[in-house]
Amino acid sequence: MSFGPLEILLAIVGISILVIVHETGHYLAARAFKMRVLRYSIGFGPTLFKYQPKGSPTIFQVAAVPFLAYVQIAGMNPHEDVDPDDPELFNNKSAFARIVTIAAGPIANYLAAMVLVFCIGLVGWPQQWLGVFMKDDPRAEPPPPLEPATVAEVVDGSAADQAGVLENDIIREANGVPVAHVGELIEQTSPRGGQATEYVIERGGERMTLMLTPEDADGVGRIGVVAQGPPRAEPIQFGVDEAALTSVTFPWRLTELQLETMGKMITHADTSQIGGPVMMVKMVGSAAKRGPVDFFAMLVILSVALGMFNLLPLPALDGGRLFFLAYEVITRRKPNERFETTVHTIGIVFLLAVLVLVTVRDIAS
Repeated sequence: MSFGPLEILLAIVGISILVIVHETGHYLAARAFKMRVLRYSIGFGPTLFKYQPKGSPTIFQVAAVPFLAYVQIAGMNPHEDVDPDDPELFNNKSAFARIVTIAAGPIANYLAAMVLVFCIGLVGWPQQWLGVFMKDDPRAEPPPPLEPATVAEVVDGSAADQAGVLENDIIREANGVPVAHVGELIEQTSPRGGQATEYVIERGGERMTLMLTPEDADGVGRIGVVAQGPPRAEPIQFGVDEAALTSVTFPWRLTELQLETMGKMITHADTSQIGGPVMMVKMVGSAAKRGPVDFFAMLVILSVALGMFNLLPLPALDGGRLFFLAYEVITRRKPNERFETTVHTIGIVFLLAVLVLVTVRDIAS
């Protein structure tokens, strides 16, 4: 699916806002506990604009690449040359203050998701979103699959594009098996990655046979078409009480689904669902093309994912720092700073390596 400049811009802005919300959570908590925040930066690279309020220790800046954000709290870096008696340093605050400050980032993402869910509920939730994330809601019965399998869009450079498949073509057979709807098309295509396969296409009432070789994407065959979906049902509006309740239950349901997906990825050694910035931009850009409600609903998913992922007890993440703080609370002694720094450094290197690999894969796909 191709995106215009507006969809790409909306995607970048939307993702950046989620990260800004995350870092703002850290910033507000740090200031609430009277920690000294040295810098609040939107973006990275050379500084384009900066401002330091009178009497404030914090420099607020916008960098040349206004994507993502970070907050620099004094005393968090063990290599800093600091006064051990300075009461405004992160490391000199109580364990409770440090735990709240670290957890405030993910909590801010969950709160942002709750606000968005509440607002979308008042405007109207698309039924397909309810069907996925609120499957127990009787109003969320998904419509039956569209028959026949009609092509809505052909991905540039894909197997379908190279074979001459066009929009509004109807795929009638795949690998010698009749297909009545998209589900059966996927069922016949998925195991054929890298294998030449016959597809019967109906165009203008006439049938023709085309030979396609589905791309093997992590063991799943894909021909590169977007099928027409069912007619969009009228959105379902909630009352204030129901919207408020959904704002709590929906992010929780999302967290459960995301953890289930991570568990399946680990047990099946499947990395196809791991995505970096490119995949996120594609997801948000695709949602933006469908309309503002879908755009904000996708931001809900990403905001919950950002909060949940950062709470995982992995090095370099907020959850990794919380793990060491939990050790301190239980043992009543601080962990070795050099050891903790080494663990987080290894974690950063590992996460950056994974990020580079999935980004290269997402660009190539």
